[in-house]
Amino acid sequence: MGRFGISLACELYRIGHDVLAVDRYETLTQQMMGLVTYSVTGDSTSMQFLDEVGIRNFDTAVVAIGDIQASVLTTVLLKRTFEVPEVVARATNELHGKTLEAVGTDRVIYPEQETGLRTAHSLFQREVLEYMELNDTFGLSKVSVTTKMVGLTLEKAGLSTISSDVTGTTIIAINRGSIPILSPSKDEVIQTGDELILAGPEDTLEKFGN
Repeated sequence: MGRFGISLACELYRIGHDVLAVDRYETLTQQMMGLVTYSVTGDSTSMQFLDEVGIRNFDTAVVAIGDIQASVLTTVLLKRTFEVPEVVARATNELHGKTLEAVGTDRVIYPEQETGLRTAHSLFQREVLEYMELNDTFGLSKVSVTTKMVGLTLEKAGLSTISSDVTGTTIIAINRGSIPILSPSKDEVIQTGDELILAGPEDTLEKFGN
């Protein structure tokens, strides 16, 4: 799995997801026990192995393998043989990434551009563009607006511009064009293409857009 895969798996488990971690090295899967829901030693390029671990029961799979051949073969099995709805794969370079796209992966991640923690928070919410953890329970998110929010004021969209405590999500800026809008008014109308900078408890940020 490597550093990226371990970080991603542990963070997904920490924020409440059921996580199956797979690696060919038993020493690593032993270390992962208690940090994820299930930790299994095996070969992800084996159709029989993937079938035995019940991969069809999972909605999302992340392929965090550095070896290009194993990465591509695993992605093909997950997407085309087992028809996992969402397959996200780590690429070591641009050629690797293009190959993964060609065989059907839904999203390619370049670890030098995106950390495992950030991926964990955006994996099930496409609106989340970036995430930064401030402490164990509080963070900042940069999110794209949903279609249903366009044309609404921040207030009508249910976004607070003032926070008197740390229990709710507060919008602290809007990225619109080349000049950001800092501390926007509650009457600011959301436009297509806006990116919102939100601060709040991790569990509240996780619900954005739902």
